[in-house]
Amino acid sequence: MTLIQEPKVKSFETRLFINGKFVESSDGRKFDLSSPATGEKFAEVSEASEDDANAAVAAAKAAFPAWSALSPAERGVYFKKLASLIIESHNELAELEAMSMGRPVSIYFESYAAAETLNHYAESGYQALGTSSLNTPGFVNMTMRQPYGVVAAIIPWNVPILFLIGKAAPALITGNTVVIKSSEKAPLTCAKIATLVEKAGFPPGVINIISGHGQISGNVLSHHMDVRVISFTGSGRTGRIIQAAAAKSNLKNVILELGGKSPAVIFPDADIQKAVEETKHSIQWNSGQVCMANSRIYVHESVASTFIDLFQKSFAKIKSGDPLLPDTNHGPQADQIQFKQIQAYIEEGKKVGKLSMGGELSDSTNGFFVPPTVFLETPETERVMKEEIFGPVVHINTFRDEDEVVAKANDTEFGLYAAVYTKDINRALRMAKKLEAGNVGVNCTSPTVAKDLPFGGYKASGLGREGWTVSIDNFLETKTVLIRVEDA
Repeated sequence: MTLIQEPKVKSFETRLFINGKFVESSDGRKFDLSSPATGEKFAEVSEASEDDANAAVAAAKAAFPAWSALSPAERGVYFKKLASLIIESHNELAELEAMSMGRPVSIYFESYAAAETLNHYAESGYQALGTSSLNTPGFVNMTMRQPYGVVAAIIPWNVPILFLIGKAAPALITGNTVVIKSSEKAPLTCAKIATLVEKAGFPPGVINIISGHGQISGNVLSHHMDVRVISFTGSGRTGRIIQAAAAKSNLKNVILELGGKSPAVIFPDADIQKAVEETKHSIQWNSGQVCMANSRIYVHESVASTFIDLFQKSFAKIKSGDPLLPDTNHGPQADQIQFKQIQAYIEEGKKVGKLSMGGELSDSTNGFFVPPTVFLETPETERVMKEEIFGPVVHINTFRDEDEVVAKANDTEFGLYAAVYTKDINRALRMAKKLEAGNVGVNCTSPTVAKDLPFGGYKASGLGREGWTVSIDNFLETKTVLIRVEDA
């Protein structure tokens, strides 16, 4: 398969953005970027060295005093300028994402979501309030909420600017400065955001954006003694490495949003057609490359045959192909590594379960495309039922009663998102209490979330919570001040 549509974007930024300037890697190293739709190399991107990562932290540290001295309103002015520039750049950002990691332009929404987040935080800085207490006789006591200093954000490749802005905005509005490391799989939209940061007039060093591999620049940020907070979204393996690095260095505050193996439970009284469409969308959106995708579906045995038939018919209607074309809604996997990993899981699934749909293995020279794949009757003990596949692969099993399905749904180390479909409100709330997940959808499933409520995972799915009403707290220290008041 080859690209039919030529991208309108002919030139794009591939350098590092440090201290307000675009620079090549200090050691001249670059990494290749290949089209996931064709496998053909189309760009070379600067690989941040250890020196570059250190320079980015130093720039952020130097910029911190002046930035933290501004009022939230003064910081918010920059946010609003950046939000406007992101909206103006929507089409370019969509094409860059299609080129680098295969996201179809037809479903690209992150520019609007990122701008909305920036505009929200532009007005939210005054929420950083302390408390006061008269409960100690002879004292007026209070707490202060103050920024940490330098914050590092290591973001994933599946929805890059959503995570870039979602982590940077609350850190910045509270007076911190940031260093953002984009993924080597999808660095182009982050580099484009850097050009908009420059255009919006942010002071040098307040926002630094570097690209590269985790074992180089990510390792520096995780261990750096001047980084006081690190926020990471990605794999559980990398999250554990970051947490260990934080413990070995300066015990920096760590926020982790990691993987998922999200179950969806379908009871007989559910709206079956609605459950089919929403669970299908959850595992197919972004070619299954979503941490909260419902990769396991449990259907009551009395409605299983109906559900499976409708699900597979709906799943088969996807339009796969060139992500630059407006009618494509199913793109390739991000790169060959993801492609081969998913292929390996599919091959393992064929040995232990019943392949009911898809599963064809293609030659990666024709692009990294994986067809929608459905397995039935896979034993719960198998690895493919426990580990995150991160592709358009779903396992559908049956159940008889609540206790049985709760045990199956919870039998994994992940706990990011779970869903239950039923018209019985008592059952829905019982299930919501029992399911071991940081987020539970009732008659809805991922990617449905609430912007004003915490998002995060149980168990190996992460530490801490993020979201419009809670993220500010991640980037503020609490200081208690004791004030003795002398009697007159």
